[in-house]
Amino acid sequence: MNNQSGSSILQVDGLNVSYGSFHAVRNVSFDVKAGEIFGFLGPNGAGKTSTLSAVEGLLKPQSGTISVAGFDTKKKPLYAKANMGVQLQATSFQPELTVAEIIKLYAGIYCVDLTKEKLQNILEEIKLESSSSKRFKELSGGQQQRVSLVIATIHDPVLVLMDEPTTGLDPQSRRQLWERMENMRDKGHGILLTTHSMEEAEAVCDRIAIMDHGNVITIDTPQSIIDTHRNNQAVINASRRGKITLEDVFIGLTGKTVRT
Repeated sequence: MNNQSGSSILQVDGLNVSYGSFHAVRNVSFDVKAGEIFGFLGPNGAGKTSTLSAVEGLLKPQSGTISVAGFDTKKKPLYAKANMGVQLQATSFQPELTVAEIIKLYAGIYCVDLTKEKLQNILEEIKLESSSSKRFKELSGGQQQRVSLVIATIHDPVLVLMDEPTTGLDPQSRRQLWERMENMRDKGHGILLTTHSMEEAEAVCDRIAIMDHGNVITIDTPQSIIDTHRNNQAVINASRRGKITLEDVFIGLTGKTVRT
């Protein structure tokens, strides 16, 4: 890893995304540092997916700048993409391929030299050495997510985007994925994590941003956000346990209305 811990590896400044007359992302700015797990929280329709898609290069924003590892995504998109890995909530690897075949395939796509020893080390690290010959469709949800994370990081990107990766996982698989995220952070990777789980945000994120109606409402550590808003009457009204939680703050800031 070339990035020093604490330096910004993702910088988003003044991002605006529109779909016709609908303004999905409004002047959004934030950064993700090396050695940091940055949580991106918001109700459905808040603008998280549009922001993430702009960072990934899947859509062109109306205005604003995005840089990954110092590379402007407009001016040097290939360099920016080479420095990021993406793990989506739903995996779409070839279901008939085995675990070993998928890892070999994507190592080749990313021009990563994959020896038998390195492949074995990867399989042992994700605890799938005994399942290397299983087809992807035969794996459990947690096992599929482990393979997905390996593929997202096989080229050692400085930035890893993770879109609700623990949705549908059992508690054991979720904790294992948290540990893998923390290991990546400790190695100097920056992680941008979208999640609907307040527990997850508090457990693994160094900083979080809460977004709603296309705007970033607040950015800080989970505890600092709780401390800042604990006396907000809407937050107090949202509290169900007496003790103010991040979920109470989230509901207080974004409202109780269910989004579709």
